[in-house]
Amino acid sequence: MTESFAAARSTSQALPEAVVRIEGLRKSFDGRLVLDDVHLTIGRGRIVSVIGQSGGGKTTLMRCVNLLEQPEHGTIEVAGEVVHQDGRTVCRDLPRLRRTVGMVFQRFNLFPHLTAVENVVLAQRRAGVAELEALERAVALLRRVGVAHRALALPDQLSGGEQQRVAIARALALKPELLLFDEPTSSLDPEATREVLTVMRELAADGMTMMLVTHELPFAREVSDHVVFVDGGRIVEEGTPEDVLGAPAQPRTREFLASYGSTS
Repeated sequence: MTESFAAARSTSQALPEAVVRIEGLRKSFDGRLVLDDVHLTIGRGRIVSVIGQSGGGKTTLMRCVNLLEQPEHGTIEVAGEVVHQDGRTVCRDLPRLRRTVGMVFQRFNLFPHLTAVENVVLAQRRAGVAELEALERAVALLRRVGVAHRALALPDQLSGGEQQRVAIARALALKPELLLFDEPTSSLDPEATREVLTVMRELAADGMTMMLVTHELPFAREVSDHVVFVDGGRIVEEGTPEDVLGAPAQPRTREFLASYGSTS
C-alpha cells in the first residue's frame, strides 16, 4: 500500500501543540440536539477528517470552531485562546479569529461580481493588507492552486473545480493557522474533484493544519492523521485512519463504512 501523507509526517513531534481544543460541546437547533458532549483536539500540523451520515452534526461541529454557529455549552479554544465558553462568546476579536481559521465552503461562496483575483484580494484588503501586497499574494496563491491563468475570470466563467481552487486560495490569503474544509468536493464532478484533492494533498504535504468534513473516505484515509466518526451528534469512534477506516471497533462505525463500501 502507498505510504500515506500522515505516515510520511510521522517523524514530527508526537504531541504537537493544540491549535483547537474542544471540551463538552453541545449545540441544538429548535430544541433538537445536534452536538452532544463533543471533545476534540487538533494538533498543529495535523489533519483531522470528520466523517458520518448527513445530518449527524459534522458541519455544525466545524462551524462552531470559528463561531459561525454558537454552542450552548462547552469550551472552544483556538490557537491558545478560549473563544467560547458555556454559551458565551469570549473572543475579543472575531475578525482575527476568522483570519486564524480559514474556511473553504461546500459551494465556494465567491463574490459573483468579482474576478478570481479580486475575490482573493478582497479579504486581505478588509484585513488591512496594502493593495499591492494583497495583489501580489493573490496572484502567487492562484498560481499555487493552478488557476493563475484564470485570474481575470468571473466565477460564472469558471468550472466548479476552478471556483473551489480560487476559494482555497482566498482562504490561504490571510495565512491561517487552521483550514476548515466543509465537503469541498461534494458538488463537483469527478475531474474537478481530482483537481481539488490534488491541491489539498499539496497542502497536507506542506504541513498545513486542516479539519475536513468529507465523504471522500479513500482520500481521508490517505491524508489524515486522525479520523473522527460522528453519529447522532456524538463522536462514536476516533483514531488513526488505519484503525477507524480499516478496523473499526464500534458496530455503528462498521455499519456506516459498509454503506460506503470498503476503503481498503
